[in-house]
Amino acid sequence: MQREFPNAPIAGVGAVVLDGAERVLLVRRGQEPLQGEWSLPGGALELGERLEDGVRREVSEETGLAVEPVEIVAVFDHISHAGDDPAQVRFHYVLVDYRCRLLGGTLRSATDVTAARWASWNELTGHGALAIRPFTLSVIRKALDQVKERHSDARESEIVTRHSMKVARQAATGEEPFP
Repeated sequence: MQREFPNAPIAGVGAVVLDGAERVLLVRRGQEPLQGEWSLPGGALELGERLEDGVRREVSEETGLAVEPVEIVAVFDHISHAGDDPAQVRFHYVLVDYRCRLLGGTLRSATDVTAARWASWNELTGHGALAIRPFTLSVIRKALDQVKERHSDARESEIVTRHSMKVARQAATGEEPFP
């Protein structure tokens, strides 16, 4: 399928890969769209490829890392026009970005990226920050928030209170709660 000036939108995937220190994996694009910009790893799906398999393949091809998609962070379209003419669509992708867990591999830039690196949130937003598109920052922030939510939910379910002990005892003994 023709990527530039396509006849129809192209389905693609992106990966918000977070390491144990909650740094995000970034790649510098070697081709249009976004040539020369820091972005998330990802690309177009191949015919017959499932979304999660496309995420794994793209991250591996671009960075040498193995990942496991965990959950969807964002679904959106990326539309670029040729010059100022809104009728001339140069690129049109429908993208699904996944938060991914790092499984292994050795970080390197390959295929259509010129560099790959890990970056902390402060490196993305602080003084002298890497140039990242605002929408990409919002997707990264959402993925970091998903991780915090999951950790918070897990901690809350582990908190033992007098009430939770009473409920557990009632469930185990079949007692009716007393109002």
